Amino acid sequence: MTDEIYYSIALTRMTGFNQQMALQLYQALGSSQAVYDHRNDIGDVVPETTPRLRESMKHWDDALHRAAAEMEFVTKNNIRVLTISDADYPQRLCECPDAPLLLYYKGSANLNQGHVINIVGTRHCTTYGQDIVRRLITDLRTLCPQVLIVSGLAYGIDICAHRNALEQGFETVAVLAHGLDQIYPPHHRKDAVKMLSQGGLLTEYMSQTEALPNNFRQRNRIVAGMSDATILVESAFKGGGLITCRIAQEYGRDVFAFPGAVGMSFSEGCNKMIRNNTAALITSAEDLLESLGWQTMQQKPEAVERQLFPDLTPEEQQVVGLLQQTNDLQLNIISVKSNIPIGQLTALLFSLEMKGIVKPLAGGTYHLVS
Repeated sequence: MTDEIYYSIALTRMTGFNQQMALQLYQALGSSQAVYDHRNDIGDVVPETTPRLRESMKHWDDALHRAAAEMEFVTKNNIRVLTISDADYPQRLCECPDAPLLLYYKGSANLNQGHVINIVGTRHCTTYGQDIVRRLITDLRTLCPQVLIVSGLAYGIDICAHRNALEQGFETVAVLAHGLDQIYPPHHRKDAVKMLSQGGLLTEYMSQTEALPNNFRQRNRIVAGMSDATILVESAFKGGGLITCRIAQEYGRDVFAFPGAVGMSFSEGCNKMIRNNTAALITSAEDLLESLGWQTMQQKPEAVERQLFPDLTPEEQQVVGLLQQTNDLQLNIISVKSNIPIGQLTALLFSLEMKGIVKPLAGGTYHLVS
């Protein structure tokens, strides 16, 4: 696997950090090392590549040198490199057409938890926005404590979400727009350090990558793609939070917005999305959980007499066993853990649903009825 990581890092350099092209080559040939092995005839095996790319793919020396240096950096700093085929790679993100070929991760959180939300919004939040975030996360702690909270470590709503998550005992992950050799903004370094043991830091960028404006727009797709739902708290008519919401919609994910006062500049974005039916209006954690179909701690689980269903096939029993160990798993995660192909797994889950043993939730998640 170390060789595959080495060639994957190099491949991102070879494609000029065009993640879609890197992923296309990877998927066409099955591995980054295979792309390297076909560097001289890449046009024959992937005809849709451009003449310019075909020529550049013949010259890997600089990319391999940079990949070797990056391997030293990640090893020295205990950073994990997750390729898209790694089981610990965010499986929700795998469903997205522009998913990064690899991610650099330092932290302790499971990126494939049963419930993942992101909270985004303006960098210039008001006391109203801060209060919404605080109340939302505080109430979630009581109602649905097993949630991973994702944001971008930026000023405003982002850092408010991270800090409240840490305070309430949630794991929280920041998706960064630069390499893990720096923290931007520097004022949030203490928060980032806390998150290493109660969440983590995640990025698609290798070390020595600066926090350029376009990188922030790019990282928003990871925030949206690795989450079940995007929650917008305060946004002007334009802003990064709205970009994350738009991407989440394109991915088919749930998008929610808290309304704001009419005429206030940092409420315009939220109110517009609600008015245009591009975000569902919520005013509380209860609204969010009800809309997502997530069971709360205050609800009693539905009872089912398992002895009524003694005719489970071995494959169905395998799926039930996985959900008994970790409930509320996404389809892709169940497939990876069970080694059952998606097509066959879909039929198995439908059968279990008809028997009243599982039920589907938002975001392609399946819940074992207990």
